[in-house]
Amino acid sequence: MTHRSTTPNIDLSGSWQLASVDGEIRTAIMLPGDVHTALHRAGLIPDPYFGRNEEKVQWVAEREWAVERSFTLQEVEGDWYLDIDYLDTVASVHVNGFLALEADNSFRRYRPDVSSMLKSGDNSIRIVFASNIAVGAARQKQQPFYIPYSTGNSPIPDGNMLRKPQCHFGWDWNIAIAPLGLYGTIALKKLETARIEHVVTRQTHNSDGTVDLKVTATLFSKGPDIAQVYFELDGERVRLDVGVNGETHVNHLFHIDNPRLWWPSGSGEQALYRLSVELPTDEVTKQIGLRTIELITTPDASGSRFAFKVNGREIFCRGANWIPADALFSLSSPEKTEDLLQSAKAANMNMIRVWGGGFYEQDHFYDLCDRLGLMVWQDFMFACNLYPSTEDFLDNVTIEVDYQVRRLSSHPSIALWCGDNELVGALTWFEESRKDRDRYLVSYDRLNRTIEQAVKKALPGALWWPSSPASGYLDFGDAWHADGSGDMHYWSVWHENKSFDNYRSVRPRFCSEFGFQSYTSLPVIRTYAEEKDMNVASPVMELHQKNAGGNERIAATMFRYFRFPKDFPNFVYLSQIQQGLAIKTAVEYWRSLKPHCMGTIYWQLNDTWPVASWSSLDYGGRWKAMHYLVKRFFQPVAVAAIPSDDGETIRLSLVNDTLADVSVDLAVSILTVKGERRHLKDVQAVCSPDAAVTATSIDVSDIPVGTLLAWHFTASNGTGGEGHYVNGTYKALELEPSGLTVTHEYVEENGSVDINVTAGGLALFVMIETETDGKYSDNAFDLAAGESRRITFTPARPLDRGALPEFRFYDLYSCQSAD
Repeated sequence: MTHRSTTPNIDLSGSWQLASVDGEIRTAIMLPGDVHTALHRAGLIPDPYFGRNEEKVQWVAEREWAVERSFTLQEVEGDWYLDIDYLDTVASVHVNGFLALEADNSFRRYRPDVSSMLKSGDNSIRIVFASNIAVGAARQKQQPFYIPYSTGNSPIPDGNMLRKPQCHFGWDWNIAIAPLGLYGTIALKKLETARIEHVVTRQTHNSDGTVDLKVTATLFSKGPDIAQVYFELDGERVRLDVGVNGETHVNHLFHIDNPRLWWPSGSGEQALYRLSVELPTDEVTKQIGLRTIELITTPDASGSRFAFKVNGREIFCRGANWIPADALFSLSSPEKTEDLLQSAKAANMNMIRVWGGGFYEQDHFYDLCDRLGLMVWQDFMFACNLYPSTEDFLDNVTIEVDYQVRRLSSHPSIALWCGDNELVGALTWFEESRKDRDRYLVSYDRLNRTIEQAVKKALPGALWWPSSPASGYLDFGDAWHADGSGDMHYWSVWHENKSFDNYRSVRPRFCSEFGFQSYTSLPVIRTYAEEKDMNVASPVMELHQKNAGGNERIAATMFRYFRFPKDFPNFVYLSQIQQGLAIKTAVEYWRSLKPHCMGTIYWQLNDTWPVASWSSLDYGGRWKAMHYLVKRFFQPVAVAAIPSDDGETIRLSLVNDTLADVSVDLAVSILTVKGERRHLKDVQAVCSPDAAVTATSIDVSDIPVGTLLAWHFTASNGTGGEGHYVNGTYKALELEPSGLTVTHEYVEENGSVDINVTAGGLALFVMIETETDGKYSDNAFDLAAGESRRITFTPARPLDRGALPEFRFYDLYSCQSAD
């Protein structure tokens, strides 16, 4: 969406003066931007992400800060207002010394009238940011009863008192520095006749295949007047002359005879229409996608379904959870966000869940999801804490929800509005709510109903889900372990240290969170740690592990499945391999249950800073080993090995998420530790659209001890793949040297590097790495003896022809062997 005003207006973004309110510190700040980054760029604080500097910058959030700038205005007659959004968080705005605004919600848009405060010539604007920490503590004391927050996630207290990203106070993957600043629009605008407040659309898909698109523009004027409103959809333009006074709703209906439908990625095209609503002095432009979407929750023998249906077709959702692109706003950018979302699509995803502890993302995020075909599960911004239910808090939330739903609802990518993340579970996490469950449950219900009512008022017919996870509407049960209905968060493997096989003990209808940690890649570790810190037990590495017991769990899992790695770089590598295997185990089994299970959204896609976490993309956008595995196991047509409950057989499951029948040629073999392939059988299998079948079964007795089951397949839709399965543990294999040989050459035409890898023996999980930022056509792949693979490395920035990157190569044998 774009909002363009042609009235006289002054864009106030750019360089401002930043000062601590006590006057001790003064420097420049760029708005939009955050205070910590400005202080770091001025050399006043160290890089918060490096070493243990997080501990050294805690004082920043404890102070009050002010930003100020001047601007010139020649003509002050008429009605003027400030346009401000993403103001973080408790702040007062002053124009020429007059109080223009007291803000306390970073998720709202503010448009205060400042006409009486302006003067001809030089003017000043000053924003004073209160300490989020101080305000949170004060508001907690004002509550009629104590409102607990998750101390494990948030070492900075009382963030649940404030309407700002909850992860700013720390999380089990985020730095805890409670940033503050202004991250969106800051402008002075003149109101002439009227301005556009919102543009909301509703579409009706008729039985004859046509679509009626109702466009509602909400206009605001100071008094009675006549406004000329232009509605335009892909070249069809209409003018309406309407009377306006205060807030006025203007409707127009477009009838579309031969609609081009919007589909999620992999299911059809992402057809988009350009919609604009114009006044002579204001314009809003949106991209509209025509589609129907339903959430199927019908009862069945197992409980009740949870499946999305787009344009009449059920879609299996393959995706990941999204957290803010950076812990500090100034270090993010639309380009970085696009790179992350492009990586999601490249890994065969069709859904992103915008998790409830961050932001309602900016418009460009949703525009990208529209274009990429990534459905958005949109949480409201409440996560893992309990929250106030006082009248003033709920009134603030009502305005927030109304604004965000009206802002975002026309995006075809928005699939679901979800009330919160894990607030039902949080009722059981705190001593206060366990002792007095009714009091806190009533308080939660007030908040949840406030959100729901505001959603349905702003967008009648919106797809609403009360919480994630939830077994159903007004069902306050345990959706972490109950798998019969609704969406599930399944964390037993990570948090309870259960084996990967445990993922096959549950049959979710839709799993919207599950994850396993790894370390961030070695080139990223080198951005925050010195050589002396390259040890998982060093204080620096421990500070960059925010989940209590996380390092121990990673190491304990290695003991369970692998021989221990020989050094720190290989420890990092192996942590990423086992992370990928964990999530692969879950996804492959749950996809094989289709249509019982209709979605797997793993935790998490991205990182906010360089840290050990559950992400498949490093901070900065590099693909971890897991993301290359994700690309394979999320293929619309895929083959996976699923062991039987009794361990006697292994079935090769064929899943087909496409619209057409798919036939597969499947070659199954035994792979020895010397890298020899011994042919076992050839299979032809067919799978109908949107289904999963067993292509063939293998008796475990046919797999000699100390060997692997392997396969490769080609499908009639042009895709293919390969895989292996170990009946037991990798540490039980007496692996032999892989004998990797490598050549690489620079490709003049496109600036990439072609890498040829050949194996002399069995090479499992071959991983290529370099300090140079970029992406590989494939990685974490297997080679048998005598097999080669050509990999293309595409650098993020052009290479110097004479300075090719130095590549490192890992594989499972060399990782564990001191040879």
